[in-house]
Amino acid sequence: MEELSVDMVVIGSGPAGQKAAIQGAKLGKKVIIIEKSAPYPGGNCLFSGTIPSKTFREAVMILSRFYEKGFHPEEKETELIAEVSINDLKRRLSRVLDDERHMVLRQLLKNDIRLIHGTAQFENPHELLVLDDDQRLTHQIHAKYFMIATGSRPRNPVEIPFDNKIILDSTSLLGIDKIPESMIVLGGGIIGSEYASFFAALGTEVTVLDKRNRLLSSIDSEIGIHLQTSLTEVGLKFMGGKEPEEISRINDRAYVRCKDGTELDADILLYALGRTANVDSLGVDNAGIMMNEKGYIVVNALFQTNHAHIYAVGDVIGGPSLASTSMEQGRLATLHAFGGMTHYFPDFYPVGIYTIPEISSCGYTEDHLKEIGYRYEIGRAYYYETARGHIAGTNSGMLKILFHAETLEILGVHIIGRNATELVHIGQIAMSFHAKIDYFIDQVFNYPTYAEGYRIAALNGFNKIKHLKNNR
Repeated sequence: MEELSVDMVVIGSGPAGQKAAIQGAKLGKKVIIIEKSAPYPGGNCLFSGTIPSKTFREAVMILSRFYEKGFHPEEKETELIAEVSINDLKRRLSRVLDDERHMVLRQLLKNDIRLIHGTAQFENPHELLVLDDDQRLTHQIHAKYFMIATGSRPRNPVEIPFDNKIILDSTSLLGIDKIPESMIVLGGGIIGSEYASFFAALGTEVTVLDKRNRLLSSIDSEIGIHLQTSLTEVGLKFMGGKEPEEISRINDRAYVRCKDGTELDADILLYALGRTANVDSLGVDNAGIMMNEKGYIVVNALFQTNHAHIYAVGDVIGGPSLASTSMEQGRLATLHAFGGMTHYFPDFYPVGIYTIPEISSCGYTEDHLKEIGYRYEIGRAYYYETARGHIAGTNSGMLKILFHAETLEILGVHIIGRNATELVHIGQIAMSFHAKIDYFIDQVFNYPTYAEGYRIAALNGFNKIKHLKNNR
Protein backbone atom coordinates (compact mmCIF):
# COMPACT_ATOMS: atom_id res chain seq x y z
CA MET A 1 0.00 0.00 0.00
CA GLU A 2 1.22 3.50 -0.88
CA GLU A 3 0.55 6.53 1.33
CA LEU A 4 0.22 9.89 -0.40
CA SER A 5 -0.36 13.49 0.59
CA VAL A 6 -1.46 15.94 -2.13
CA ASP A 7 -3.21 19.27 -2.60
CA MET A 8 -6.24 17.80 -4.36
CA VAL A 9 -7.71 14.42 -5.18
CA VAL A 10 -10.19 14.33 -8.06
CA ILE A 11 -12.48 11.30 -8.10
CA GLY A 12 -13.54 10.62 -11.69
CA SER A 13 -11.87 11.48 -15.00
CA GLY A 14 -14.84 12.64 -17.08
CA PRO A 15 -15.16 16.22 -18.35
CA ALA A 16 -15.72 17.70 -14.87
CA GLY A 17 -12.81 15.80 -13.30
CA GLN A 18 -10.42 16.53 -16.16
CA LYS A 19 -10.96 20.28 -16.09
CA ALA A 20 -10.87 20.41 -12.30
CA ALA A 21 -7.55 18.57 -12.21
CA ILE A 22 -5.95 20.54 -15.03
CA GLN A 23 -6.98 23.83 -13.44
CA GLY A 24 -5.37 22.70 -10.19
CA ALA A 25 -2.16 21.78 -12.00
CA LYS A 26 -2.13 25.16 -13.77
CA LEU A 27 -2.17 26.77 -10.32
CA GLY A 28 0.94 24.80 -9.39
CA LYS A 29 -0.82 22.28 -7.15
CA LYS A 30 -0.15 18.57 -6.78
CA VAL A 31 -3.19 16.75 -8.12
CA ILE A 32 -4.20 13.10 -8.40
CA ILE A 33 -7.10 11.68 -10.42
CA ILE A 34 -8.69 8.38 -9.41
CA GLU A 35 -10.63 6.55 -12.12
CA LYS A 36 -12.65 3.45 -11.35
CA SER A 37 -14.14 2.32 -14.66
CA ALA A 38 -11.13 1.93 -16.94
CA PRO A 39 -7.32 2.11 -16.91
CA TYR A 40 -7.67 5.10 -19.23
CA PRO A 41 -9.13 8.51 -18.36
CA GLY A 42 -12.32 9.81 -19.89
CA GLY A 43 -15.12 8.53 -17.70
CA ASN A 44 -18.62 7.68 -18.87
CA CYS A 45 -18.64 10.67 -21.22
CA LEU A 46 -15.90 9.10 -23.32
CA PHE A 47 -16.70 5.40 -23.07
CA SER A 48 -20.50 5.23 -22.93
CA GLY A 49 -21.98 8.72 -23.08
CA THR A 50 -21.49 11.92 -25.04
CA ILE A 51 -18.61 10.94 -27.32
CA PRO A 52 -19.94 7.52 -28.40
CA SER A 53 -23.49 8.77 -28.99
CA LYS A 54 -22.40 11.80 -31.02
CA THR A 55 -19.89 9.71 -32.97
CA PHE A 56 -22.64 7.18 -33.66
CA ARG A 57 -24.85 9.99 -34.94
CA GLU A 58 -22.18 11.44 -37.23
CA ALA A 59 -21.40 8.00 -38.63
CA VAL A 60 -25.09 7.36 -39.29
CA MET A 61 -25.47 10.66 -41.13
CA ILE A 62 -22.43 10.07 -43.34
CA LEU A 63 -22.63 6.34 -44.03
CA SER A 64 -26.38 6.31 -44.67
CA ARG A 65 -26.05 9.31 -47.04
CA PHE A 66 -28.88 10.83 -45.02
CA TYR A 67 -28.38 14.36 -46.31
CA GLU A 68 -28.68 13.25 -49.95
CA LYS A 69 -32.41 12.69 -49.60
CA GLY A 70 -32.96 16.43 -50.10
CA PHE A 71 -31.79 16.11 -53.70
CA HIS A 72 -34.05 13.13 -54.49
CA PRO A 73 -37.51 14.10 -53.26
CA GLU A 74 -39.19 11.82 -55.79
CA GLU A 75 -37.64 8.67 -54.31
CA LYS A 76 -38.95 6.75 -51.34
CA GLU A 77 -37.15 7.18 -48.03
CA THR A 78 -36.15 3.51 -47.88
CA GLU A 79 -34.55 3.69 -51.33
CA LEU A 80 -32.31 6.55 -50.28
CA ILE A 81 -30.78 4.91 -47.21
CA ALA A 82 -27.48 3.25 -48.00
CA GLU A 83 -26.74 -0.17 -46.47
CA VAL A 84 -24.88 0.39 -43.22
CA SER A 85 -23.60 -2.44 -41.05
CA ILE A 86 -23.06 -2.26 -37.33
CA ASN A 87 -19.37 -3.00 -37.97
CA ASP A 88 -19.11 0.14 -40.14
CA LEU A 89 -20.44 2.18 -37.24
CA LYS A 90 -18.25 0.46 -34.64
CA ARG A 91 -15.08 1.01 -36.67
CA ARG A 92 -15.68 4.75 -36.68
CA LEU A 93 -16.59 4.70 -33.00
CA SER A 94 -13.42 2.81 -32.10
CA ARG A 95 -11.23 5.27 -33.99
CA VAL A 96 -12.75 8.30 -32.29
CA LEU A 97 -12.53 6.74 -28.82
CA ASP A 98 -8.86 5.91 -29.38
CA ASP A 99 -8.10 9.47 -30.49
CA GLU A 100 -9.99 11.01 -27.59
CA ARG A 101 -8.49 8.67 -25.00
CA HIS A 102 -4.96 9.46 -26.10
CA MET A 103 -5.70 13.18 -26.18
CA VAL A 104 -6.99 13.18 -22.60
CA LEU A 105 -4.08 11.06 -21.38
CA ARG A 106 -1.63 13.40 -23.11
CA GLN A 107 -3.17 16.41 -21.35
CA LEU A 108 -2.86 14.77 -17.94
CA LEU A 109 0.77 13.80 -18.57
CA LYS A 110 1.58 17.29 -19.87
CA ASN A 111 0.24 18.80 -16.65
CA ASP A 112 1.99 16.24 -14.41
CA ILE A 113 -1.29 14.86 -13.08
CA ARG A 114 -1.04 11.36 -11.71
CA LEU A 115 -3.77 8.91 -12.73
CA ILE A 116 -4.57 6.03 -10.36
CA HIS A 117 -6.87 3.21 -11.42
CA GLY A 118 -9.12 1.94 -8.65
CA THR A 119 -12.22 2.55 -6.55
CA ALA A 120 -12.08 5.62 -4.30
CA GLN A 121 -13.69 5.33 -0.89
CA PHE A 122 -13.77 7.91 1.89
CA GLU A 123 -12.43 6.61 5.18
CA ASN A 124 -13.35 9.93 6.80
CA PRO A 125 -13.75 13.53 5.56
CA HIS A 126 -9.99 13.97 5.22
CA GLU A 127 -8.77 10.56 4.10
CA LEU A 128 -9.42 8.52 0.98
CA LEU A 129 -8.71 4.86 0.31
CA VAL A 130 -8.21 3.31 -3.13
CA LEU A 131 -9.13 -0.31 -3.75
CA ASP A 132 -8.21 -2.41 -6.77
CA ASP A 133 -10.58 -4.67 -8.74
CA ASP A 134 -10.10 -7.41 -6.13
CA GLN A 135 -11.00 -5.00 -3.30
CA ARG A 136 -7.42 -4.88 -2.03
CA LEU A 137 -6.20 -1.63 -0.52
CA THR A 138 -3.60 0.00 -2.80
CA HIS A 139 -3.43 3.64 -1.69
CA GLN A 140 -4.19 5.78 1.33
CA ILE A 141 -4.43 9.45 0.40
CA HIS A 142 -4.61 12.62 2.48
CA ALA A 143 -5.53 15.84 0.68
CA LYS A 144 -6.39 19.46 1.39
CA TYR A 145 -9.28 19.27 -1.02
CA PHE A 146 -11.38 16.56 -2.62
CA MET A 147 -13.33 16.91 -5.87
CA ILE A 148 -16.11 14.36 -6.48
CA ALA A 149 -16.75 14.04 -10.21
CA THR A 150 -18.02 10.47 -10.49
CA GLY A 151 -20.83 11.21 -12.95
CA SER A 152 -23.98 9.17 -13.44
CA ARG A 153 -25.21 5.97 -15.05
CA PRO A 154 -28.49 4.77 -16.55
CA ARG A 155 -31.19 4.19 -13.95
CA ASN A 156 -31.88 0.47 -14.24
CA PRO A 157 -34.66 -0.71 -11.92
CA VAL A 158 -34.13 -4.27 -10.65
CA GLU A 159 -37.51 -5.41 -11.97
CA ILE A 160 -36.50 -4.66 -15.59
CA PRO A 161 -34.93 -7.80 -17.20
CA PHE A 162 -31.86 -6.18 -18.76
CA ASP A 163 -29.87 -8.76 -20.72
CA ASN A 164 -27.51 -6.67 -22.90
CA LYS A 165 -29.02 -8.21 -26.05
CA ILE A 166 -32.75 -7.50 -26.25
CA ILE A 167 -33.53 -5.32 -23.21
CA LEU A 168 -30.89 -2.58 -23.18
CA ASP A 169 -29.83 0.68 -21.58
CA SER A 170 -27.88 3.43 -23.37
CA THR A 171 -24.55 1.83 -22.43
CA SER A 172 -25.28 -1.73 -23.56
CA LEU A 173 -27.00 -0.44 -26.72
CA LEU A 174 -23.54 0.38 -28.08
CA GLY A 175 -22.66 -3.32 -27.97
CA ILE A 176 -25.39 -4.69 -30.26
CA ASP A 177 -24.16 -6.90 -33.09
CA LYS A 178 -26.59 -5.86 -35.82
CA ILE A 179 -28.92 -3.03 -36.77
CA PRO A 180 -32.43 -4.04 -35.63
CA GLU A 181 -35.44 -4.01 -37.91
CA SER A 182 -37.65 -2.74 -35.09
CA MET A 183 -37.03 -0.96 -31.81
CA ILE A 184 -39.02 0.28 -28.81
CA VAL A 185 -37.63 3.27 -26.89
CA LEU A 186 -39.00 3.92 -23.41
CA GLY A 187 -38.47 7.59 -22.66
CA GLY A 188 -38.75 10.69 -24.82
CA GLY A 189 -36.02 12.66 -23.05
CA ILE A 190 -32.68 13.62 -24.56
CA ILE A 191 -31.04 10.18 -24.57
CA GLY A 192 -34.15 8.35 -25.78
CA SER A 193 -34.89 10.91 -28.48
CA GLU A 194 -31.31 10.97 -29.74
CA TYR A 195 -30.95 7.21 -30.15
CA ALA A 196 -34.48 6.89 -31.51
CA SER A 197 -33.66 9.36 -34.27
CA PHE A 198 -30.32 7.64 -35.07
CA PHE A 199 -31.95 4.27 -35.66
CA ALA A 200 -34.91 5.77 -37.52
CA ALA A 201 -32.40 7.35 -39.91
CA LEU A 202 -30.93 3.87 -40.48
CA GLY A 203 -34.34 2.53 -41.49
CA THR A 204 -35.24 0.83 -38.20
CA GLU A 205 -38.93 0.92 -37.33
CA VAL A 206 -38.78 2.93 -34.09
CA THR A 207 -41.59 3.52 -31.60
CA VAL A 208 -41.04 5.89 -28.66
CA LEU A 209 -43.26 5.61 -25.58
CA ASP A 210 -43.46 8.38 -22.98
CA LYS A 211 -45.93 9.47 -20.33
CA ARG A 212 -45.69 13.03 -21.66
CA ASN A 213 -47.52 14.17 -24.77
CA ARG A 214 -44.47 15.04 -26.86
CA LEU A 215 -40.77 14.38 -27.20
CA LEU A 216 -38.36 16.58 -25.24
CA SER A 217 -41.05 18.28 -23.18
CA SER A 218 -38.51 20.63 -21.54
CA ILE A 219 -37.56 22.45 -24.75
CA ASP A 220 -39.42 25.28 -26.50
CA SER A 221 -42.83 23.89 -27.52
CA GLU A 222 -42.66 25.04 -31.13
CA ILE A 223 -39.22 23.48 -31.58
CA GLY A 224 -40.47 20.25 -30.03
CA ILE A 225 -43.40 20.06 -32.43
CA HIS A 226 -41.04 20.76 -35.34
CA LEU A 227 -38.81 17.87 -34.18
CA GLN A 228 -41.70 15.45 -33.94
CA THR A 229 -42.86 16.37 -37.43
CA SER A 230 -39.37 15.83 -38.84
CA LEU A 231 -38.98 12.45 -37.13
CA THR A 232 -42.37 11.31 -38.31
CA GLU A 233 -41.19 11.96 -41.87
CA VAL A 234 -38.34 9.44 -41.39
CA GLY A 235 -40.71 6.83 -40.00
CA LEU A 236 -40.42 7.30 -36.23
CA LYS A 237 -43.64 6.74 -34.30
CA PHE A 238 -44.28 8.55 -31.00
CA MET A 239 -46.93 7.40 -28.52
CA GLY A 240 -47.57 9.84 -25.68
CA GLY A 241 -49.48 9.26 -22.45
CA LYS A 242 -48.03 5.74 -22.13
CA GLU A 243 -46.64 4.20 -18.94
CA PRO A 244 -45.16 0.70 -19.12
CA GLU A 245 -46.64 -1.86 -16.75
CA GLU A 246 -44.78 -4.96 -17.96
CA ILE A 247 -41.44 -5.23 -19.77
CA SER A 248 -40.22 -8.67 -20.73
CA ARG A 249 -38.37 -10.79 -23.28
CA ILE A 250 -40.61 -13.22 -25.13
CA ASN A 251 -39.29 -15.50 -27.90
CA ASP A 252 -36.13 -13.37 -28.23
CA ARG A 253 -38.17 -10.20 -28.71
CA ALA A 254 -38.82 -7.26 -26.42
CA TYR A 255 -42.40 -7.00 -25.19
CA VAL A 256 -44.11 -4.05 -23.47
CA ARG A 257 -47.60 -3.77 -22.03
CA CYS A 258 -48.71 -0.31 -20.94
CA LYS A 259 -51.13 0.58 -18.16
CA ASP A 260 -53.79 1.49 -20.71
CA GLY A 261 -53.55 -1.97 -22.29
CA THR A 262 -51.37 -1.01 -25.27
CA GLU A 263 -49.06 -3.89 -26.28
CA LEU A 264 -45.93 -3.65 -28.42
CA ASP A 265 -43.07 -5.92 -29.38
CA ALA A 266 -39.82 -5.32 -31.26
CA ASP A 267 -36.36 -6.75 -31.93
CA ILE A 268 -34.84 -4.65 -29.13
CA LEU A 269 -35.91 -2.24 -26.40
CA LEU A 270 -33.98 0.78 -25.13
CA TYR A 271 -34.85 1.74 -21.55
CA ALA A 272 -34.05 5.46 -21.24
CA LEU A 273 -36.04 6.59 -18.22
CA GLY A 274 -33.55 8.57 -16.18
CA ARG A 275 -30.08 8.32 -14.70
CA THR A 276 -28.67 7.99 -11.20
CA ALA A 277 -25.57 9.38 -9.49
CA ASN A 278 -22.47 7.19 -9.15
CA VAL A 279 -22.02 7.34 -5.38
CA ASP A 280 -22.54 3.72 -4.29
CA SER A 281 -18.89 2.92 -3.61
CA LEU A 282 -17.75 6.38 -2.45
CA GLY A 283 -18.36 5.90 1.25
CA VAL A 284 -20.32 9.16 1.47
CA ASP A 285 -21.64 8.12 4.89
CA ASN A 286 -18.07 7.78 6.20
CA ALA A 287 -17.40 11.35 5.14
CA GLY A 288 -20.80 12.61 6.26
CA ILE A 289 -21.59 14.05 2.82
CA MET A 290 -25.16 15.28 2.47
CA MET A 291 -27.36 13.80 -0.26
CA ASN A 292 -30.77 14.90 -1.52
CA GLU A 293 -33.90 12.78 -1.85
CA LYS A 294 -33.03 11.89 -5.47
CA GLY A 295 -29.63 10.50 -4.54
CA TYR A 296 -27.49 13.41 -5.76
CA ILE A 297 -24.82 15.20 -3.73
CA VAL A 298 -25.98 18.53 -2.29
CA VAL A 299 -23.71 21.51 -3.05
CA ASN A 300 -23.86 25.28 -2.68
CA ALA A 301 -23.37 27.85 -5.45
CA LEU A 302 -19.59 27.32 -5.23
CA PHE A 303 -19.95 23.52 -5.56
CA GLN A 304 -18.96 22.85 -1.95
CA THR A 305 -20.66 20.03 -0.09
CA ASN A 306 -21.56 20.39 3.59
CA HIS A 307 -17.79 19.96 4.15
CA ALA A 308 -16.13 23.11 2.78
CA HIS A 309 -13.04 21.21 1.59
CA ILE A 310 -15.04 18.59 -0.35
CA TYR A 311 -16.47 19.72 -3.68
CA ALA A 312 -18.76 17.92 -6.11
CA VAL A 313 -19.30 18.74 -9.80
CA GLY A 314 -20.92 17.33 -12.92
CA ASP A 315 -23.70 14.76 -13.16
CA VAL A 316 -23.19 13.60 -9.57
CA ILE A 317 -24.92 16.80 -8.35
CA GLY A 318 -27.83 16.47 -10.80
CA GLY A 319 -28.85 18.81 -13.64
CA PRO A 320 -28.09 20.22 -16.09
CA SER A 321 -25.95 17.09 -16.67
CA LEU A 322 -24.12 18.35 -19.75
CA ALA A 323 -20.47 17.75 -20.54
CA SER A 324 -20.05 21.46 -21.29
CA THR A 325 -21.49 22.64 -17.98
CA SER A 326 -19.63 19.93 -16.07
CA MET A 327 -16.30 21.17 -17.45
CA GLU A 328 -16.98 24.70 -16.26
CA GLN A 329 -18.20 23.52 -12.87
CA GLY A 330 -14.94 21.61 -12.37
CA ARG A 331 -12.81 24.58 -13.38
CA LEU A 332 -14.69 27.06 -11.18
CA ALA A 333 -14.69 24.73 -8.16
CA THR A 334 -10.91 24.30 -8.32
CA LEU A 335 -10.36 28.04 -8.69
CA HIS A 336 -12.45 28.64 -5.61
CA ALA A 337 -10.68 25.95 -3.59
CA PHE A 338 -7.25 27.46 -4.20
CA GLY A 339 -8.24 31.12 -4.00
CA GLY A 340 -7.99 31.91 -7.71
CA MET A 341 -10.02 34.57 -9.49
CA THR A 342 -13.42 33.07 -10.12
CA HIS A 343 -17.12 33.82 -10.58
CA TYR A 344 -20.44 32.12 -10.07
CA PHE A 345 -21.69 29.62 -12.63
CA PRO A 346 -23.37 31.44 -15.56
CA ASP A 347 -27.12 32.02 -15.40
CA PHE A 348 -27.60 30.89 -18.99
CA TYR A 349 -25.71 28.59 -21.31
CA PRO A 350 -26.43 26.73 -24.54
CA VAL A 351 -27.98 23.28 -24.56
CA GLY A 352 -27.27 20.98 -27.49
CA ILE A 353 -29.47 17.99 -28.33
CA TYR A 354 -28.10 15.75 -31.06
CA THR A 355 -31.28 14.34 -32.49
CA ILE A 356 -31.76 14.19 -36.26
CA PRO A 357 -32.32 17.08 -36.88
CA GLU A 358 -30.22 18.54 -34.07
CA ILE A 359 -31.50 21.17 -31.64
CA SER A 360 -29.80 23.89 -29.63
CA SER A 361 -31.11 26.67 -27.45
CA CYS A 362 -29.97 29.40 -25.11
CA GLY A 363 -32.05 31.65 -22.89
CA TYR A 364 -35.77 31.80 -22.20
CA THR A 365 -38.40 29.64 -23.87
CA GLU A 366 -41.81 30.98 -24.90
CA ASP A 367 -43.47 29.03 -22.09
CA HIS A 368 -41.19 30.62 -19.51
CA LEU A 369 -41.74 34.14 -20.86
CA LYS A 370 -45.50 33.66 -20.69
CA GLU A 371 -45.19 32.36 -17.13
CA ILE A 372 -43.26 35.41 -15.91
CA GLY A 373 -45.41 37.86 -17.85
CA TYR A 374 -42.88 39.30 -20.30
CA ARG A 375 -44.13 41.12 -23.38
CA TYR A 376 -42.17 39.45 -26.13
CA GLU A 377 -42.11 39.07 -29.87
CA ILE A 378 -40.74 36.34 -32.14
CA GLY A 379 -38.54 36.46 -35.19
CA ARG A 380 -38.29 33.32 -37.31
CA ALA A 381 -36.06 32.22 -40.16
CA TYR A 382 -36.66 28.92 -41.94
CA TYR A 383 -33.87 26.96 -43.54
CA TYR A 384 -35.75 26.95 -46.83
CA GLU A 385 -35.31 30.75 -46.87
CA THR A 386 -31.52 30.44 -47.04
CA ALA A 387 -29.43 29.65 -50.10
CA ARG A 388 -27.14 27.59 -47.85
CA GLY A 389 -30.05 25.30 -47.03
CA HIS A 390 -30.78 24.76 -50.73
CA ILE A 391 -27.11 24.09 -51.50
CA ALA A 392 -26.88 21.50 -48.71
CA GLY A 393 -30.23 19.93 -49.53
CA THR A 394 -31.50 20.92 -46.10
CA ASN A 395 -34.84 22.68 -46.23
CA SER A 396 -36.10 21.43 -42.86
CA GLY A 397 -35.10 23.66 -39.99
CA MET A 398 -35.83 26.90 -38.17
CA LEU A 399 -34.01 29.62 -36.23
CA LYS A 400 -36.21 31.38 -33.69
CA ILE A 401 -35.33 34.53 -31.74
CA LEU A 402 -37.36 35.71 -28.74
CA PHE A 403 -36.97 39.37 -27.80
CA HIS A 404 -38.60 41.94 -25.54
CA ALA A 405 -41.40 43.73 -27.39
CA GLU A 406 -40.42 47.17 -26.01
CA THR A 407 -36.72 47.15 -25.12
CA LEU A 408 -35.93 44.81 -28.08
CA GLU A 409 -33.38 42.92 -25.93
CA ILE A 410 -32.78 39.35 -27.09
CA LEU A 411 -34.21 36.90 -24.56
CA GLY A 412 -33.73 33.50 -26.18
CA VAL A 413 -32.50 31.71 -29.28
CA HIS A 414 -33.84 28.31 -30.35
CA ILE A 415 -32.64 26.44 -33.42
CA ILE A 416 -33.58 23.14 -35.01
CA GLY A 417 -31.75 21.96 -38.10
CA ARG A 418 -28.31 21.32 -39.48
CA ASN A 419 -25.44 22.91 -37.50
CA ALA A 420 -27.81 24.12 -34.78
CA THR A 421 -25.31 23.36 -32.01
CA GLU A 422 -22.70 25.54 -33.72
CA LEU A 423 -25.06 28.36 -34.73
CA VAL A 424 -26.46 28.90 -31.23
CA HIS A 425 -23.22 30.44 -29.98
CA ILE A 426 -23.80 33.57 -32.06
CA GLY A 427 -27.02 34.16 -30.15
CA GLN A 428 -25.36 33.26 -26.86
CA ILE A 429 -22.67 35.91 -27.33
CA ALA A 430 -25.24 38.52 -28.38
CA MET A 431 -27.31 37.84 -25.25
CA SER A 432 -24.26 37.96 -22.98
CA PHE A 433 -23.70 41.56 -24.19
CA HIS A 434 -27.41 42.38 -23.84
CA ALA A 435 -27.75 42.99 -27.56
CA LYS A 436 -31.04 44.08 -29.07
CA ILE A 437 -32.75 42.49 -32.03
CA ASP A 438 -31.67 45.27 -34.40
CA TYR A 439 -28.05 44.29 -33.77
CA PHE A 440 -28.47 41.43 -36.21
CA ILE A 441 -30.21 43.66 -38.73
CA ASP A 442 -27.26 46.03 -38.88
CA GLN A 443 -24.63 43.32 -39.36
CA VAL A 444 -23.44 41.76 -42.62
CA PHE A 445 -23.25 37.97 -42.63
CA ASN A 446 -21.31 35.75 -44.99
CA TYR A 447 -23.42 34.50 -47.88
CA PRO A 448 -24.49 31.79 -48.36
CA THR A 449 -24.50 30.59 -44.75
CA TYR A 450 -26.89 29.22 -42.16
CA ALA A 451 -25.81 32.08 -39.88
CA GLU A 452 -27.57 34.67 -42.03
CA GLY A 453 -30.72 33.15 -40.55
CA TYR A 454 -30.09 35.49 -37.60
CA ARG A 455 -30.57 38.51 -39.86
CA ILE A 456 -33.63 37.01 -41.53
CA ALA A 457 -35.19 36.21 -38.14
CA ALA A 458 -34.31 39.65 -36.77
CA LEU A 459 -35.98 41.39 -39.72
CA ASN A 460 -39.01 39.12 -39.40
CA GLY A 461 -39.42 39.99 -35.73
CA PHE A 462 -38.61 43.70 -36.05
CA ASN A 463 -41.12 44.15 -38.85
CA LYS A 464 -43.82 42.82 -36.53
CA ILE A 465 -42.95 45.50 -33.98
CA LYS A 466 -43.08 48.21 -36.67
CA HIS A 467 -46.43 46.90 -37.81
CA LEU A 468 -47.83 47.06 -34.28
CA LYS A 469 -46.53 50.58 -33.70
CA ASN A 470 -47.97 51.81 -37.01
CA ASN A 471 -51.41 50.55 -36.01
CA ARG A 472 -51.53 52.19 -32.59
